[in-house]
Amino acid sequence: MPRLIGAAQTVQQQAEQITTFNSSGTFAAQPLTTNAWVLVVAGGGGGGSYLGGGGGAGGYREITNHPVPLSPVPVTIGAGGAGSSGGASPGSSGVNSVFGAASPITSAGGGGGARGPSGIATNGTPGGSGGGAQGNPSTGGTGNTPPVSPPQGNNGGNSSPLGGGGAGGGGASAVGLPATGPNGYSGGAGGDGTASSISGSSVTRGGGGAGGAYVSAPFNGSPASGGAGGGGPSQGPGTPGSGVSGTTNTGGGGGGGSYSLPVMNGGTGGSGVVIVNEPETTVASSVWDLRQVFRQVKAGDWTN
Repeated sequence: MPRLIGAAQTVQQQAEQITTFNSSGTFAAQPLTTNAWVLVVAGGGGGGSYLGGGGGAGGYREITNHPVPLSPVPVTIGAGGAGSSGGASPGSSGVNSVFGAASPITSAGGGGGARGPSGIATNGTPGGSGGGAQGNPSTGGTGNTPPVSPPQGNNGGNSSPLGGGGAGGGGASAVGLPATGPNGYSGGAGGDGTASSISGSSVTRGGGGAGGAYVSAPFNGSPASGGAGGGGPSQGPGTPGSGVSGTTNTGGGGGGGSYSLPVMNGGTGGSGVVIVNEPETTVASSVWDLRQVFRQVKAGDWTN
């Protein structure tokens, strides 16, 4: 504790407090909190089916010194978007997460991955991070949509010039990658998320989902990895072809469905999270009664 100057002072202390919301609720600040470190991650986008693109990560916004009112603050945790099935539509976008202070922080849901099948070029959906593309020529969904500063995410991967597999969804720290391998039938990796120590230890969140691969003969492409931070991978040979869902409460995008009969559905995006870190605080009064000052000086008990 710092040394206090003068006579009697009123000292108030408040310990650091970390509050994590894995589902929607209400945040109530401690009495001495005026500003806090806040992380808001939205739900990730669902992966596309049938060689589809990976879902984009939910928007990732981290503010180290955000004003916090004493009145209760509503907190909304966005769900992950559903993965698509049957190649009829792209993966669904994730849902926004919101820390509803007087100056609210809103992170946008991740964009859904483009639908397959191979040979039908479709673009990824925009969002906090964009969903991956499928088929050539096509582009990944635009990340940081709507735009904020600093950016809340990155673009989904564009198609491979060779066509084939799906591109990876964008992540909080990196873009998704195009399909790779011979004839472009290996899926593209999802973009990596961002690490934060707001919860007391370093945790990575906001990884993009992987693009789907043609893992069956004759192409025998390879499945891809989801981005670090909860992005879902695409499945490999000998397993059902559904993309893997993004990890819960990371905002990770769902993996695109791979061509491996009988199931080729996209994975569901991971739900979001809100974390509030209230700093340790010490407040001492700076006003003394004049008579008390006189008594302390006379007694030789006034500290300089």
